[in-house]
Amino acid sequence: MHSRAAKAPADVLEYEVAAEKASALGRAGRRLEDALAALAAHGAGSGAEEPPAARAALLDAAGEALWHLVIQRELCGLRNTEAMMRDYKVPAAVRARMGVRRPVEPR
Repeated sequence: MHSRAAKAPADVLEYEVAAEKASALGRAGRRLEDALAALAAHGAGSGAEEPPAARAALLDAAGEALWHLVIQRELCGLRNTEAMMRDYKVPAAVRARMGVRRPVEPR
């Protein structure tokens, strides 16, 4: 039987790095799911006219979450971004905001 202690330190480190990559990938995926759900919930509101700034902020948040997931997937060696976009049902408006950084308003 092989235990972690019997493995070379480099093997243990490689295992830990792979585990952290997988964990970060999961967190990034959940953040995108949450951002897309918030955007969908906002669009499914009471039918009243939605404030453009509120929708823009949700689009920005979803675009940033998508960007983070794409980067994390590429760090894990997963390159088929188009399939991931289909799986998550990422709207075109969110795709257009991926990687876009908005200026921060001074407080």
